[in-house]
This record gives sequence, C-alpha cells and structure tokens, in this order.
Amino acid sequence: MRPDAFAYGTVFAVAFGVTLVLTPLAGLVARKVGALAHPDERRVHTSPTPYFGGVAMFVGLLCALGVARQMDEFAAVFDSSSALVGVLVGAAIACLVGTWDDVREVSPPAKTAGLVLSASALYWMGAAMILFRIPFAGIIVLSSDMAPLVTVIWVLGLANATNLIDGLDGLAAGIVAIFGGALFFYAHRLTDPDPAVSVLRTDNPAPLLAIIVLGICVGFLPHNFNPARIFMGDGGALMLGVLMAGATILVGGQADAQFSGQSYFFYLPLVIPLVVIGVPILDTAWAIVRRARKGISPAHADRNHLHHRLMRLGHGHRRSVLILWTWTALLSAFVLYPVYSQRKAFDAIIPIAVPAAGLILYTYLHPGARRTRDLDA
Repeated sequence: MRPDAFAYGTVFAVAFGVTLVLTPLAGLVARKVGALAHPDERRVHTSPTPYFGGVAMFVGLLCALGVARQMDEFAAVFDSSSALVGVLVGAAIACLVGTWDDVREVSPPAKTAGLVLSASALYWMGAAMILFRIPFAGIIVLSSDMAPLVTVIWVLGLANATNLIDGLDGLAAGIVAIFGGALFFYAHRLTDPDPAVSVLRTDNPAPLLAIIVLGICVGFLPHNFNPARIFMGDGGALMLGVLMAGATILVGGQADAQFSGQSYFFYLPLVIPLVVIGVPILDTAWAIVRRARKGISPAHADRNHLHHRLMRLGHGHRRSVLILWTWTALLSAFVLYPVYSQRKAFDAIIPIAVPAAGLILYTYLHPGARRTRDLDA
C-alpha cells in the first residue's frame, strides 16, 4: 500500500517547519564564524550576507526522514532497500564539502572529488543509474563498468547546475522547489496501483525525497527571497543537486516499464527531470560553452548567466527571479500534462505554448526592458 496524502503532508510540514525555524539560527552561527558572502563585482547583493542556509535545510531533511521512518506508511520505503540511505549519505557529503567551501574556499578539483565521493555513496547503496531507454531502440542496461560512471556524471551535472543557478535571491530554492513538487506528482502518479499507470513500486523512495525537497526549499525561501537575509551557499546548492540526482535516478534510472505507451517522455525517463530543470541545465551548458570559447576554466565565475542577462535587460531582482520560476513551472506543466491527462505529450504544446509566448513577450516588451534597450541604443 502506498502512503496517503496525510502521510506525505506530515513529512512536508516537518521539513518546512524545521527549516523555517532553524534558518535564522544558522545565519547567526554563520555570522559568528565569519561565513559571509561579501559583495564583489560578480555578486548582486550589496551587504555581507551569512551562509549556512544549506545546513538548516539539511537538518530539515534529517528531521523529515526521521519522522517518516517512524510512520507505518513509509515502513516499506525504508525497509525495501538501502537506496534512500545512500541518497542521504551522498547529500551529507555534498553539504559538508559545500559548507567547508563557504567557510574556507575549496579548490574546484577538491570540490569535484567530494561530489564524486557523494555520487559513489549513491551507487554503492543502490541509488545507481542502471537503465537508459532510447526512443525506438529499447532499453540499454548499463554494464557494471558504465553504471558508476554515468551515476557520477549525473550527480556532478545536477549539483553544478544547481550551484551555478544560485545567483539571485531565492532563484535556486524556488526552481528546486518547483522541481520537487513536479517530481512528487510525477513519481506518485507512477506508483498508482492501477495497472494502466503503475510503473514504479509503491515502496519507491522518490516521492518521499521529492516532497521533502519541496518542504525544505519552501521553508528556506521566506529568509532567502529578495532581499535575502541568508544564503544557502555551496553547502545547500550542492546538497540539493545530489538530492535531485538521487530522486531522478530512482524514478528514471531503474524503471524498465512503459507508461501505457502514451507518453513520449517515458521512452526516455531521464528526459523528464532534464525538462523540469531545463533552466539551470541550459544555463550551465551555455556557461561551459561560453567559457570554453574564451579559453577559461568552466569553474570561472562571471556575470553572464541567464539571471544576470535578465537584469541587464531591465528587469529588477525580484522580477528576474519570478520570470525564471515561471519558465520552470511551465516546463513542469508540460511534463505533467500527459502523465495525468492520459494524452500524448504533444497535446500539451498548445496549452503550454500560449503562456510561454506571453512570457517571452513580457520579458522583452516590459517597459523596464524597453527603457534599457533605448538607453543602450
């Protein structure tokens, strides 16, 4: 029997409440130890702001999992495999490495090594990328040599994407919150016992992880939305990336069934998280290309991310964040439409394309954007 709405609501409330309460305390600790983000030429904030928001979110994660472990509804989720523990260990390693970087700068190779260790914990404890479904080519079962490599690459990609998008107050937390909500509804739908849609086992940990990610991000946002009183830092961004990677692996990297043959997306399940977090993925890919063309390291920071471009276009801090949140929400709706409507994915093009076109027009034709273009001219 799969957990009901009350069980998931309880876990969400714990994740939300603990993070909401502990985040200001984490900020006080960060100020005492000097873990502050100081303004510079590539940052947009104007005063020293404490880190350690990621620590508060990690405690929220621990408490929510602890409560879930005591609930009969989630007993099968914890007892069926060690994959959930693997994701937790991986998230802890990522949070530790990122938080250490917030306190005392860590070199990019050392940070990458920490994320490789985090991904290794996922792999060895069962949260491993095992399957790929390629359209018209069937399922590819990864060999014992390839599975750990692909798992590490997936974790590195999502962790760094989350870290790179964390450039405006509330941006990363909001995008990951939308991702968590979308993945919860997606994974929960696929655990439905109805044979027409049943793809995942009811003891799959992905819905639980997704609802906790949603809870800790929503609990953190009131303190992080512009003007932010605290940042999640690398500790929070890398941890959220590992949690996203673990949840998506448990949904798309280990399921070999098709979803009624009606949704294109389940021919290649990993397309779903790529679409939902398309904003940070696109931003990361463009940053790598941009920096490679200039002959500089991909780890080199600059002010040419999507959020920086929106601000230069004339949108304020908050409006730039809301625009990118809306894009993430539209992409999530595009993914969820065929899952819940039992229609083909392409049927969602028109309902999603209309608001997307409106958002594009708003982005470029808003009075603030027009004024900025006129001044540049």
